[in-house]
This record gives sequence, structure tokens and C-alpha cells, in this order.
Amino acid sequence: MKLDRKVSEIMTREVVSVESKQTLPEILSLFRKNRIRHIPVLGDKKVVGIISRSDINRLTFGALFDNQDSTDEPILEMLSIAQVMSADPKVVSTDDSLRKVAEIFAEEEFHALPVVEEGKLKGIITTTDLIKQLLLDNDDSSNFV
Repeated sequence: MKLDRKVSEIMTREVVSVESKQTLPEILSLFRKNRIRHIPVLGDKKVVGIISRSDINRLTFGALFDNQDSTDEPILEMLSIAQVMSADPKVVSTDDSLRKVAEIFAEEEFHALPVVEEGKLKGIITTTDLIKQLLLDNDDSSNFV
């Protein structure tokens, strides 16, 4: 993989995000509907947090009973996004290198980073994005890093 490439080259631009006032049942629905694992949380149009499917699963039976929506409702209704999300998440810019992202993922054990420019959400980059790019760049196994 060419680690000097920019985040903007492989990031997901069409990002599902939520406002901090939304409810956890709404977020769970977005995870399921969009088949995603991370959602940036916005407050006044700036990234104030990130919430993952794993954050929700730790609170519910969701990981065991994915089709049992009503099982999770009472627990999710008792909590706010702010109580569950990772606040003030580390972010990267569109001009940052894939090396920087890979280093953050390795050191911090994150799986997703919001991509911002001038404080505004522009995308998201995940470990899956990096793996897909690695596979694309190295379709010849003799060149595999």
C-alpha cells in the first residue's frame, strides 16, 4: 500500500452522521439500515463524538439477537448518546497520509476516524477502507507488504 497517499483518496464521503440530541434507538436503526459500524456525532455542525455498533452491543442483547429490536428498547431509551459515545474523538484531515491513519489505528486501537476540514465533517476512514486499499494495491501476492 502506498502509505504516502492522502486520506481523501480512499475515505468514505457519504457519511451517516447524527446530532447529539438524537436517541439511541434511532442510532441503532441507522446502524442496521445502512449496515455500518461507526457514526460520527455532530453538535453545532462539528464532530463532538463517535459512536460504534460495539458501543450499542455492550449495552444490549443486540449482538446475540439481531432481529429482536424490541428487546433493546428499554435500555436504549434510558441512556443518551453522550453517555455512550466516545467524546472528542481523534480526527484526521483530508490531506493527512494513510501512514498517519494506520499509525493511529495501530497505537490507539481505533477502527474509524472522522475526516474533517475546517471543523466540518468531510468523511470517515475505517480499518476496512485501509484493508480494501491494501488488497487493491497488492493484487499480486509477490508485492504484498
